[in-house]
Amino acid sequence: MNTTHNIAKIELSQLAIIDMQTKLINAMQPDAMQAVIKNCGILAKAASLLAVHTIVTEQYPQGLGETLPEIKQHIGANKPIAKTTFSAASVPKFNQQLHRDQPQIIVAGMESHICVLQTALDLIKANKQVFVVEDAIISRNPINKTNAIARMRNAGCIITNTESVVFEWLSNANHTAFKAVSQLIR
Repeated sequence: MNTTHNIAKIELSQLAIIDMQTKLINAMQPDAMQAVIKNCGILAKAASLLAVHTIVTEQYPQGLGETLPEIKQHIGANKPIAKTTFSAASVPKFNQQLHRDQPQIIVAGMESHICVLQTALDLIKANKQVFVVEDAIISRNPINKTNAIARMRNAGCIITNTESVVFEWLSNANHTAFKAVSQLIR
């Protein structure tokens, strides 16, 4: 996407949290998984505080479980979208929830090299500006995550981190939600 905004703008952003599910987390390295859960939670809380539209997906929830409570509690009335395709962007319900006037999609979740990668690539193809939150994605094998990040960067995704996203959304320490959002980082 051609844009002059390489910063996540609150009025242009949507958050997509991909497949942060109860049974899938057990396949991940525990310390790395806890960091990703924490960062996805920060993104979800900040999005809720700042009224950033959030879409959550679940890959085959009958087998991989529901969205983690740490995420689910911050998504309001938007129920997670069940899917069997790896790319969330190939699911009509996901695309219906995307707001056309908010072309920046902030992507977090798992697994980096499967569902996150395929979703990000399809969103780029759909002319969205994709921000992949590197410290809020995970794969079972760290090498697969590294490879996925390289592929997404080469495809035109902006690779970022949780703190950058939330402070870009705030833009200014005078923002009314600054105190509440900055406390999420501590």
